[in-house]
Amino acid sequence: MSILDKFWKSRSTYSENWKKCPNCGEDLRIEDIPKNNYVCDKCNHHMRMPIRDRIKLLTDKDSFVELFQEIIPVDPISFTDSKPYPQKVAEAIAKNSVANSEESNKILINEAITVGEATIDNIPVLLGVMNFDFMGGSMGSVVGERVTRLFEEGINRKKPVIIVSSSGGARMQEGIFSLMQMAKTSAAVKRYKHTGLPYISVMADPTTGGVSASFATLGDINIAEPGALVGFAGPRVIEQTIRQKLPKGFQRSQFLLEHGMIDAIVSRSDLKASLSKLLNLLIVARS
Repeated sequence: MSILDKFWKSRSTYSENWKKCPNCGEDLRIEDIPKNNYVCDKCNHHMRMPIRDRIKLLTDKDSFVELFQEIIPVDPISFTDSKPYPQKVAEAIAKNSVANSEESNKILINEAITVGEATIDNIPVLLGVMNFDFMGGSMGSVVGERVTRLFEEGINRKKPVIIVSSSGGARMQEGIFSLMQMAKTSAAVKRYKHTGLPYISVMADPTTGGVSASFATLGDINIAEPGALVGFAGPRVIEQTIRQKLPKGFQRSQFLLEHGMIDAIVSRSDLKASLSKLLNLLIVARS
């Protein structure tokens, strides 16, 4: 075997078994990443977490039951750029499918948010989890409808609502129908809050655009993961617009906490326990 062949073989073996932390460059064994909840054990960088792992992390075993999976996207403005919109949706569904997995039978990922009922330390909740791997977690009509129905279920069932957001913003393939979801979901949150039931919002990296400007920042308690980017426009767009250099860490969770825009930063490993404690406090306060 030539030196060049050995080099490419070693590169292939590395890519199959190791991944570099995008923050510090530490070599992480791929099989260990899920065990550590997709957090770098050297720098504590919180990588994006697959939705099934997220639901498993937060909920009691086998307690999650999906709701509204029958609501699927249509093509309201016949949008086409490089590919027709329905083709892009089909490719996103295929990308997020899990072949020969028990989990794939329980959670059907056919949109950028999955919602359902579950328990967290035996406390019944309604849970929504956004999925950045599905078209950048973009909010279209289906995301808005599922979020709205989740809050309506909260009113009807008298249950707390928790939403974990991770989104690049509105879905351009649906045009104005996508932007309308900002007002729709915000109104749903307001109706829900009249019940006095708690809504806890968890913002993962990134939570931007129309999602950050609507339901993601309207929680009774707003939590962000460490290092999460949260804001309407991204830092680069803002700098280009105002022609000024932004402060270090601008729009990251620590910056937002220091400026009173969120209530807490919670590491992923502590998130379930923190949600459980908050739910107990808020439910007792309500009673």
